[in-house]
Amino acid sequence: MLKVRRSRLYTLWFNWYSRRQFKKYFNSVRVFMESGVQEMDLRIPVIFYANHAYWWDGFWSPLCTKKFFHQRLHIIIEFKQLRKHRFFTRIGAFSLDRYRPKTWPATLRYAAELLTDDNERQNALWIFPQGKIEHVDKRPLVFFKGTASIVSRVLEKIPQVYLVSIVSRIEYLDEQKPELFLSFREPFIVSREEYAGADDLTAYMQRMTESHLDELSEKIKSRKLDEAVSLVKGIASVNRRSEAFRRFMRLDRGKEFTES
Repeated sequence: MLKVRRSRLYTLWFNWYSRRQFKKYFNSVRVFMESGVQEMDLRIPVIFYANHAYWWDGFWSPLCTKKFFHQRLHIIIEFKQLRKHRFFTRIGAFSLDRYRPKTWPATLRYAAELLTDDNERQNALWIFPQGKIEHVDKRPLVFFKGTASIVSRVLEKIPQVYLVSIVSRIEYLDEQKPELFLSFREPFIVSREEYAGADDLTAYMQRMTESHLDELSEKIKSRKLDEAVSLVKGIASVNRRSEAFRRFMRLDRGKEFTES
């Protein structure tokens, strides 16, 4: 297992780099945030669980953390990917090798230790329970039980943990470059008394993510986007620049005609 080797310098660099990449490849990154997400009790750790449909997944979590939260960020990344991109350990990533089941218990214990570590900031874990990239409209979703197992281990140490559903969707709307939409649902508190086991919790998260994805898709289709907060505004695409140039030329010609 590759463990966290946090570096403030790398974190600053990665925030700059990822923002630059989003500006280059997207028209915008917009976020829907339900009530309660930014008002969580900082003494209770949180697990953000998300669908996994794009190569970009994971790049936006540090940007969201910086803009919306005061948290100590951790991300689970598949071992082969993290081994190729070890710098992610510098921003809070650690690995899970889904091809070596014997290593899973140690990884899950490590995740629970990070979430329950004594820290002035809220401990947060970002995880993609599908374990691999799948089409955003694939149904039914199938989640591994690792997230629920981490919850179980956390509840052995402390009485409560937050679960927050996040979904992402990339769509082409009115611009040459695509839009990335993120949506955070209201936090759900899991307590020792209410924890019903890994199977039930995993099934709950699958249903929540499916309905959450459908809800976000409907908002985009119906263009109900006013409540979204802009996280990143992209660099003007070629069509925008050419339109601006044509407008400038029309104004310039109009000025010449008036002066003549």
